[in-house]
Amino acid sequence: MTGASGAIGSATARALAADGWPVVVHYGGNVEKAGAVVASIEEAGGRAVAIGADLADPSAPEQLLADAVAALGPVRVLVNNAGITRDNLALQISDEDWQTVIDVDLSAAFRLLRAALSPMIRGRYGRIVNVSSIIALKNNPGQANYAAAKAGLLGLTRSVASEVARRNVTVNAVAPGFIESEMTDGLLEDLVGHIPARRAGQPEEVAAAIRFLASPEASYVTGSTLVVDGGLGA
Repeated sequence: MTGASGAIGSATARALAADGWPVVVHYGGNVEKAGAVVASIEEAGGRAVAIGADLADPSAPEQLLADAVAALGPVRVLVNNAGITRDNLALQISDEDWQTVIDVDLSAAFRLLRAALSPMIRGRYGRIVNVSSIIALKNNPGQANYAAAKAGLLGLTRSVASEVARRNVTVNAVAPGFIESEMTDGLLEDLVGHIPARRAGQPEEVAAAIRFLASPEASYVTGSTLVVDGGLGA
């Protein structure tokens, strides 16, 4: 899975490993955190390997998938979780900040999905989960680039799901709300009052949703978006 050294990513990596999946812990720059996630999985009896890749590079996704196959075998579950922000008002978002967010949050997910699909179809089994955001469904000024990328993931999910459903390959999305993580550090105190549940979410709660969508029990769920937001978007 991509972005596996962060809060949601590491929780999901451990959850999938607990279900018996060998896990690629992708990281963009923090090799130490990725190594710690791998160590925690191995200590619990699972299999994992850390692989670095700069997903802003168009050639990186396919190389990441090739490295994953070489390390752990065929990819049957793909979780596109990597995401970055470059927040600003739309009038002040530079072309570079627009493109970088689109490249990492949307285009890399498409390229990984495209590379993973053929082996999944041939193997008659595949689970793809794209991690979007409540911001794809609910306005948040200052995040036009992030919102566009995350909304694009939802459209990608629905379209590809309809193309591969007959092959026992499912494509779904998860849209987390405000989750305790480094990305939301310092922001949650002012936001909690707007969340019906009156608290931020935990990474493990998002991981549980991804874990379900990656499981055999979710074989009849495809093209769906599971919102994990404490009622924020209701």
